[in-house]
Amino acid sequence: MTPPDGRDAVLVAPRPWARVLPALGVALIWAFLIIFLVYPLLRLFYDAFTDDAGRFTLLNFYEFFTDRFYLRSLWNSILLGLGTVLATSILGVAIAFLLVRYDFWGRSLFSYLTLIPIISPPLVGVLGFTFIMGRAGTVNVFLMDYFDLLTPINFVYGIHGVLLVETLHLFPMITLNVVDALGKVDPSLEEAAESVGARGWRKTWTITLPLTTPGYIAGALLVFIWTFADFATPLILGVHDLLASQAYLNIVQFVDRRLFRMGIVISALMVLLAVLFLIAAKQYVAIKDYSSLAYSKVERRRLSPVKQILVVAGLSFVMLLSFIPYIGVTLAAFGRGWSLTLVPLQYTLQYFERVIVETPKYILNSFLYSGIAVGLCILVGVPIAWMLARTRLRGNAALDALNTLILAIPGTAIGIAYIRAFHVEIPGLGVALTSVWIIMPLVLAVRRLPYTVRGSYASLLLVHTSMEEAAANVGATGFRTFRDITLPLIWKGVLVGGLFSFMTSLQEASATLFLSLGGWEMMTVGIFNFYIAGSANEAAALGFILIVVAAASLIVINKVAGTRMGGMFG
Repeated sequence: MTPPDGRDAVLVAPRPWARVLPALGVALIWAFLIIFLVYPLLRLFYDAFTDDAGRFTLLNFYEFFTDRFYLRSLWNSILLGLGTVLATSILGVAIAFLLVRYDFWGRSLFSYLTLIPIISPPLVGVLGFTFIMGRAGTVNVFLMDYFDLLTPINFVYGIHGVLLVETLHLFPMITLNVVDALGKVDPSLEEAAESVGARGWRKTWTITLPLTTPGYIAGALLVFIWTFADFATPLILGVHDLLASQAYLNIVQFVDRRLFRMGIVISALMVLLAVLFLIAAKQYVAIKDYSSLAYSKVERRRLSPVKQILVVAGLSFVMLLSFIPYIGVTLAAFGRGWSLTLVPLQYTLQYFERVIVETPKYILNSFLYSGIAVGLCILVGVPIAWMLARTRLRGNAALDALNTLILAIPGTAIGIAYIRAFHVEIPGLGVALTSVWIIMPLVLAVRRLPYTVRGSYASLLLVHTSMEEAAANVGATGFRTFRDITLPLIWKGVLVGGLFSFMTSLQEASATLFLSLGGWEMMTVGIFNFYIAGSANEAAALGFILIVVAAASLIVINKVAGTRMGGMFG
C-alpha cells in the first residue's frame, strides 16, 4: 500500500508490549471467570458430595432421593417448568407469527406492548396479581359486591397461580426469539414449499416452524430455567413444595445443619439439571439448525376486517392480563385505604417518601451495584465477544460454553455457591468477601455477563474484518484498531447489551437475597422485606420505581435493537 505522498510504506515492527498486553488481557478474563464462576460452582459441588469432615459421600443425595417430600418438589418443579414452556409457547409463537406475517390494525403498537411484560421482575409481578386477583383483590370484591358471591375465588394462590404469573411474565421471551428467527427465514424456502402444494398449516408445520427451531429452543430453555429457579413467586403464593423454594428455605433457616446441607444438595442438583437441559437443547438445535444468517424482508398479508377484529380482540385480552401486575402495583403504590374496595379510596405520595427519603438505601444500592456490574460486564464481556468473533484462540469453545452456562445456572444456586465459596478470609486482608459490599456487583456482573457478550458479539459479526485489516496494514496496534475502528462500529450492540444487563441487574432477586447484609439491600430485597413485614404499599412503591426504570431502558433497547432484541436470549 502506498501512502498519499507517494513514499513507500514502512512496515512498523510490533512493540514488545503489543504482544504482552493482549495475552495479559486474555489471562485476566479467564481469571475473572475462574474465580467468580467456576470456583463457586466447584465449591458448591464439593459441599454437596462431602460430609462435615470433608470426606466424599453420596449419602446427601441418597437422603434427597429417598425423601418423598423432596421428590415431590422435584417432580412439581419439572412439571411447572414444562407447563410454563407449553403455555408461553402457545402464546409466544402465535403472537410472533401475527406480528411478523400479518398486517392488522395496531400491529406496531402491539409489537411494542408485547415487550412490556418482561420489564417487571417476577417478584413485582406476583405482588400486582395479589392486589388485583387475590382473595381480597379487586376482581373478587367486584364479584362479591355485584354478583353476590359468598366466598372469594382462588385465582392465584397455589401452583396454578404460579403458572399464570410465570406465563404472563415470560411469554415475551418466546415471542422475541421466534420473531428474531422468523426474520432469518428465507422466503424462497416457503415459496418452494407452496410450489409443490404445501400451503396453510401444512407449510407452517413442515417448513416454517422447523426453521425457527434455534430461536424457539433458546427462548423455551430460558423460560424453563427461569421458572425452575424462581422461589419468590411460589413463596408469596403459598407454594413450598418446589426445589427452588426448598433451597431458599433450607439455607436461610441457619439452625438445622441437615436442612442447610440439603439446601446445598438441592442447589447442586438444580445446576446439574439446568446443565443437562442446556446440553439436550444444544444437541437438538445442532440437528435442526436450518435457519439462514441474514435477515429477510417478509411481505405481510393483510387480514380481512373480521379476522382483524378477532386478532385485535385476542391480543388486547392477552395484554390486559399481562398488564394486571402494573395496574395492581401502581394502585397500591399511590393508593391508601385499599381494603375490600375496588380501588383505593385515597391517593398519596407518602409511600414514595418512605422508600426514597426515609429508606433511600434500596434505590441507591440498586443503581450503584447495577452500575458497577454493567461496567464489569463491558470490561469483561466486550473482549470476550471480540475473542469469540475475531480470534481462534485455544479455549474459545470453553469460553463460549461458560458464557452460555451462565444463562442456565439458577440464581438461587449461584447465590448459595457464593456464600460457600467466599465466606472465608481473603489472604492478607483478614476479611471474607461475603463481608464486603463489592460481592453484590460481582455476583450481578457474573449473572448478567452473557447479555453484554451477546449484544457485542452480534454487532461484531456485522463489521467486516477488512476495515480492521486496513488499520493493521498501516501500523495500528490491535488496541488502537479496536478503539478507533471496531468500537465506533459496534457501540449499538454494546449499548443494548449493557442496558439489558443493567435492567436485569436491577431486577435480580434470587442471588442477592442470599448475600445481602444490613445496609446492602437492593430494591428487590426491599420489596421482599417490606411485603413479608406487611408493608405492601412500600413494596409496591419500590416495584413502581423498578418498572419505570426498566421501561425507560426497554424503550432505548427497542429503538436501537428492534426485533433483533431476541438475539439477546439466543
